[in-house]
Amino acid sequence: MIKFRTEITKGEEIRYISHLDYASLMERAIRRAKLPAAYSEGFNPHMKIAFASALAVGVTSDAEYMDIELTKPVCQPEFFDKLSAALPNGVKLLKAREFDGKAKALMAVADLADYEIKTKLTGAFSAAIEAVKAFNSADEAVYTRTMLKKVKTIEAKQYMLAPIELKECEENLVLEMQIRITPSGSIKPGEVLSLLKEQFSLTVDVEGAKINRKGLYSGKKTLIDLV
Repeated sequence: MIKFRTEITKGEEIRYISHLDYASLMERAIRRAKLPAAYSEGFNPHMKIAFASALAVGVTSDAEYMDIELTKPVCQPEFFDKLSAALPNGVKLLKAREFDGKAKALMAVADLADYEIKTKLTGAFSAAIEAVKAFNSADEAVYTRTMLKKVKTIEAKQYMLAPIELKECEENLVLEMQIRITPSGSIKPGEVLSLLKEQFSLTVDVEGAKINRKGLYSGKKTLIDLV
């Protein structure tokens, strides 16, 4: 079994495509690169690629991870050059590493995501400091998620690894947060921002916020460093 683990980006140009569309985009790039990708068997074969924790629509990323299985050996420089040349705007191949296929699945190992949120500050920065301080010191903060007529309450603080940090940048507020990913679930950075506004009086533009995932980790290691 021949596999490569790749570290790739999701940039501004493709901010609003879904995770499914992102996966399809990568499959097309692999075919354009003429890499010997392996496919599943059966009536409807699928390319054997796998991703780590999926991004929400509208979120960019500095470090996404994808595993791809090949049917025959390809040297790392050839793999890197061919795939890099086939990628569209908004996706850049940062690293590629061959491994023996014995590594755990990406979805099973990711346990922490590092995010940066930039959004317009509509009030005083001093008030923003107090709002974030109140969230950081709260024992709990409950978010209500509604999806397809289903309502789920999520205690957000259990997923925060460290206090949220913030800084002012011109008229914008920049928040940095580390969110745990657990077998029982997680919380999205946009949901944390909504909580800050609705329950802790943070005066920001939630709808216009730009969210970027800066890193994805397992046991403090990047996912490509696991292979």
